[in-house]
Amino acid sequence: MTTKSLSIPLDFPFPSPKAHPLPTLHPKIQFPCKFPLFSLPQRIQFLRNQCPPKCQNHNDNNNPVPYTSQQEAHFTETQEAISQFLQEFGISAAESNSIALNSPKYAKMLFDSVKDLEEWTSWKSGGDGNEFATLGFKEKVAYMAKEKGDNGKVAFLESLGLSLSSSMNVARYLHGESLPNLIHKVKYMKEILFSDSDDKRLVGKYARCMMMNLSIPIDEDLQQTLSLFEKVEARRGGLDMLGSSEVTFRCLVESFPRILLLPLDLHLKPMVEFLESIGVPKEHMREIFLLFPPVIICDITGISRKVQALKKVTFHVWAFDKDFGKMLLKYPWILSTAIQKNYKEIVSFFHTEKVDKSSVDTAIRSWPHILGCSTSKLEVMVEQLAELGIRNKKLGQVISKSPQLLLRKPQEFLQVVLFLEDLGFDRETVGQVASRCPEIFAASIEKTLKKKIEFLDRIGVSKDHLPRVIKKYPELLVSDVNRTILPRMKYLKDVGLSKKDIAFMVRRFSPLLGYSIDEVLRPKYEFLVNTMKKPVEDVVGYPRYFSYSLEKKIMPRFWVLKGRNIECSLKDMLAKNDEEFAADFMGF
Repeated sequence: MTTKSLSIPLDFPFPSPKAHPLPTLHPKIQFPCKFPLFSLPQRIQFLRNQCPPKCQNHNDNNNPVPYTSQQEAHFTETQEAISQFLQEFGISAAESNSIALNSPKYAKMLFDSVKDLEEWTSWKSGGDGNEFATLGFKEKVAYMAKEKGDNGKVAFLESLGLSLSSSMNVARYLHGESLPNLIHKVKYMKEILFSDSDDKRLVGKYARCMMMNLSIPIDEDLQQTLSLFEKVEARRGGLDMLGSSEVTFRCLVESFPRILLLPLDLHLKPMVEFLESIGVPKEHMREIFLLFPPVIICDITGISRKVQALKKVTFHVWAFDKDFGKMLLKYPWILSTAIQKNYKEIVSFFHTEKVDKSSVDTAIRSWPHILGCSTSKLEVMVEQLAELGIRNKKLGQVISKSPQLLLRKPQEFLQVVLFLEDLGFDRETVGQVASRCPEIFAASIEKTLKKKIEFLDRIGVSKDHLPRVIKKYPELLVSDVNRTILPRMKYLKDVGLSKKDIAFMVRRFSPLLGYSIDEVLRPKYEFLVNTMKKPVEDVVGYPRYFSYSLEKKIMPRFWVLKGRNIECSLKDMLAKNDEEFAADFMGF
């Protein structure tokens, strides 16, 4: 992705964190005579733990040097001075207090600087009185804070969770940014990135999935994104915490400090509005920004050009902005230059395999992670499918139905093939099953397929009947037992069928358990018993009854038979084609 160039200031108005030149006290510098006091006794012990005096031996844990009451008072005064200093920039007392309490390393730096300057001025003056020595301790802290030249931004950045060194480095980017504007900008970004999150772990899950399926050379934007993921992964909780403000925001700022330079009204808000205009809901904006942060920095015009280019080459699939927005949510990396370049490679590869481009685009729309996969890796899976007789047009149909199959490991795919062969299928039939329901080959053998076989056995479909049942309706192996199959079985039992009846019906017509209760089973059952006046047991002998259209076939033929006062079985009524039915029952 080509991002807008942002210059980095070189003439920094405050010293490097590695250099601490001794300041010269200007006689005209005015200090407030008194600082308003606020009680912080509950924070004294915390600051003591964070900021031990230089004379303390950190290795002597058994005999720590005790703190004097004067040192405790100075620690408290340091925080009070920082808070007062921040208020000079227009920050509220409550907010400045919070920043002061959450920037202990910054407080220690000022505390140490004051002590160093006191020692230096004392040595230089030979013990005589001097101007610096006449100042109160908080006035000295305020003086040192001003001398640092960052105007409170280092303290604020540390309060966000950044280390002191990172805070000072990032603050160099922000020399022209006022503290109130910076605070307002950070609040806005946190609201976009971390609010309205029901499950913060989902973002980390998406990131892992994207990384697992990445096998192409990457560009700088993707490299920076992966570096951010590595930083988050190194934290407690790992990548699962990518959606957590406490962990991720500081890593984000450290990896992409330029985001704090972006103008709120001229860039950040327009970027959010643009993404909303192409179908990304505001409540899901966080997923785009956290999974691909360079989007935040990128020029809106540049992103718009990439979006329009993708729509142009795949117009018949992504005809509407909302469709593109959904795909962008699934795979934000599609805006990467490397990913867009690989799209052309993938289309070219499948063209040589005689797969229609519309099938390729449908697969990408459904599972855009394919775009991160190299053509050499795709070729391995295409060869596996070819061994089952799935080529050309059939290959296009398979990847349209189950694009995840292209990202399957060859050995895992082969294990499913062997699993089906162990059930009694020959290689040709396995290919037919793959064409009909390719989702089976993307499923886990242990977690899905074996459990479905065990379930079918429990309901009365023995191993001898499995090949026929699965061949007729392979979708049974990937159907949700608790949400679909069991409720449908319960309904059939409730209308008077036994478990044995249902098992017999499934063995004869396995798609039975694939029908919706409200759309198929209930209306056809009610018409059978209420209008046709037939017992429910009639469907046991002919379960295919549920496969016919109620409006187009069952009802018209029933009314013809009723008008002629003809009684016949469900099979005789429905199994015949129109010509046979007319000849047998209408005298044509």
